Amino acid sequence: MPEESPILFDFPLNPESVLIDGQGQERVLPVVPLINTVLFPHMLTPLFVGRERSVAAIEEAMSSDRMILAVAQREPDIEDVGPADLYTIGVEAVIQRILKMPDGSISIVVQGQRRMRVVEYIQDRQALHAHSVAIYENTEKTIAVEAMMRAVLSLFEKVVKLSRTLPDDAYIMAMNVSEPGWLADLIASTLPLDVPRRQEILETLDVEERLRRLSIMLSQELDVLELESRIHTQVQKEVDRSQREFFLREQMKAIQRELGQTDPIQREMDELRERILAAAMPERAQAKALEELERMEMMPPASPEYSVLRTYLDWLIHVPWSQQTEDDTDLVRAAATLERNHYGLPRVKERILEFMAARMLAGPRLKSPIICFVGPPGVGKTSLGRSIAEALGRRFVRISLGGVHDEAEIRGHRRTYIGALPGRIIKAMKDAGTINPVFMLDEIDKLGSDFRGDPASALLEVLDPEQNVAFTDHYLDLPYDLSRVLFITTANLLDPIPPALRDRMEVIHLPGYTEEEKLEIARRFLVPRQLEANGLASPEYAVQSVVAAVHNRNASPENIPGAALRFSDSALRQIIRGYTYEAGVRNLEREIGAICRKVARRVAEGRSYAHIVQPAALMRYLGPPRYLYGLAEQQDEIGVATGMSWTANGGDVMAVEVSLMKGRGVLSLTGQLGEVMRESAQAALSFARANAETLGIKPKRFETTDIHIHVPVGAVPKDGPSAGITMATALISAFTGRPVRRDVAMTGEITLRGRVLPVGGVKEKVLGAHRAGIHTIILPRRNAVDLEEVPAHVKRRLNFVYVDHMMDVIKCALCERSSDKRPTAEETTVNGAQP
Repeated sequence: MPEESPILFDFPLNPESVLIDGQGQERVLPVVPLINTVLFPHMLTPLFVGRERSVAAIEEAMSSDRMILAVAQREPDIEDVGPADLYTIGVEAVIQRILKMPDGSISIVVQGQRRMRVVEYIQDRQALHAHSVAIYENTEKTIAVEAMMRAVLSLFEKVVKLSRTLPDDAYIMAMNVSEPGWLADLIASTLPLDVPRRQEILETLDVEERLRRLSIMLSQELDVLELESRIHTQVQKEVDRSQREFFLREQMKAIQRELGQTDPIQREMDELRERILAAAMPERAQAKALEELERMEMMPPASPEYSVLRTYLDWLIHVPWSQQTEDDTDLVRAAATLERNHYGLPRVKERILEFMAARMLAGPRLKSPIICFVGPPGVGKTSLGRSIAEALGRRFVRISLGGVHDEAEIRGHRRTYIGALPGRIIKAMKDAGTINPVFMLDEIDKLGSDFRGDPASALLEVLDPEQNVAFTDHYLDLPYDLSRVLFITTANLLDPIPPALRDRMEVIHLPGYTEEEKLEIARRFLVPRQLEANGLASPEYAVQSVVAAVHNRNASPENIPGAALRFSDSALRQIIRGYTYEAGVRNLEREIGAICRKVARRVAEGRSYAHIVQPAALMRYLGPPRYLYGLAEQQDEIGVATGMSWTANGGDVMAVEVSLMKGRGVLSLTGQLGEVMRESAQAALSFARANAETLGIKPKRFETTDIHIHVPVGAVPKDGPSAGITMATALISAFTGRPVRRDVAMTGEITLRGRVLPVGGVKEKVLGAHRAGIHTIILPRRNAVDLEEVPAHVKRRLNFVYVDHMMDVIKCALCERSSDKRPTAEETTVNGAQP
């Protein structure tokens, strides 16, 4: 054996046979190091001895007086033991029995005699020896010692009763020991203590102190045993209750079988199995569901995991795996549905009809497109998704992504979490009940990200036709086919959408409505809907108004019967111009609803009211107009030019003001301008200074004049390069004294050489300028192709001037200094461009 370790603890067979040597006699004894144990006086202990030096010590002792010195080893892992590795107090022991093993090791039984203090270790022999002196203890039993003995015996009795390892006769043996030191050694040898604490008892020479320390160790062991007993008792009660419930349940099943009844739990399991088989799941999903059902059958219903598995199986059963609706292949009916529900939007309607036609020819081989509607608020992006679902004959589901920051909202939580549920995608599919609904992801540009993950990254798998055939929700932990879903996303702006996500979508821009389109939408949809909502019309009135409008009959609201209140076209036009200023129609519907509510109150109170709303009555219903319709400026101004902007709410016009003061040529920019817009102002000023003589400006004026450029509505941040030619025009107007035409709006980026570069958002800007009453619009020549998307009736009312250089802009936008003569329409044609 490689080390010495005890097999068991025993008690002296014959206490009277203990050897007592002379008082204080010094002896040289062979040393046997002990591993993981401590030998006490009077104790009989078996040992296995395997190391060469220890075997040599045993053989030397057997050839003389059979006496050895047993000393505990400090570190059990040390093989070659030296004096520093042993304690200084050990026990003199006599070898009672010895057996040699086939492997060369020795099994001995030793009996401790007395404590010995090591004076010096001797290593010059084959076995380790030590000079040691016997230690004798005071055996006088004082009152304090007697009290400690009783306390130790009482604690030891409790420990023996609670311990499952100590024999019952250990206490009997202890109570028959009369000597206090012997009692302490006996109890310490039987307790499950580690080597340092055993050695502490061995080295405590004062008997009273030894008993006190032993009582502390007994109290600690008793606390551990009592806690272990309580835990064991609780566990046993739970096991007994579970076993009792199991036996009772089995008996109940047997009784129910005899009576011809079915166990409710088993009946539930059978129903779940039937529903799983009837759900038409894919093979992998069905195997997973049956596996979880088998686990569930082995659990008691009171188990917490039982309800978790039941919820999981319910989700697997209710999520559609193969149920789908047949697409409507009647293109004429689909076109009529889109036309009935939405006015205008030709590109969107054309795209949906193209998809339906391709689906008819290609069948399931055609992958559903991922469409993204981008446009300002209130243009009908969300309602358009419902119309598409109606035209296709599919179910419609919608989730809003605005403010979603947690990736688990898309992919769900794993079942290891308490209260875990699938993500919004799987929840919406469950609500749809089919695998091919029209699925609208609203406000996709409002997604956020934080420490919980990036939802936009989770949507990559959802919106990628190559990946969504096996979308994995963390809760289901199974691949789910989303390839047949027609996904439609909406956004106000395209820029906040991550490029990787944007690349997977087909973007369709929905511009703001023109005045004529708003008027038609109000006739067809807004007025009938608000009249019905406020109890001023029958439900049939809304259908009649839409049908009449679609068939191009006289569809003015005042000419359709069935309504208690009608709106004249002039009143609707005045509401559009004076009470709303938006690209969509949401606020327009609010204003119409406000009028309807005021009339509804008069009807409910039995008072008279005007049955047709005319422009003169708007002041009474809505108050004074909030917006002024017409040109951005009242007259031609020096140093004030009108530019065009594009925001999330659509296109708009903005004035750029330039003021000159005596100074040292300092340029000031105000109006919350962004970095790009500030750079455009610097470029405009550099162009004016570089071409001062051509423009008729004295170059020295730039050195003695401070320039202040301001863009009003300073609380709104502004940025972008498209105001470059507008700033340059206002600057040149201020320095030359030539007024800028108030009915001219412009957009374009300027370079240091005066070149005019193309910009974005032309369609929205043109519509915003049209709403503001602008007559002439200056555009970069390369933006001429963007006017194809502008409605024809808007283009007929506007003059478009296409320019390549800043000098062309000045010719069109600035009046003559002397007579303020305004150019004619023919004079605004620059470089051969036609208005």
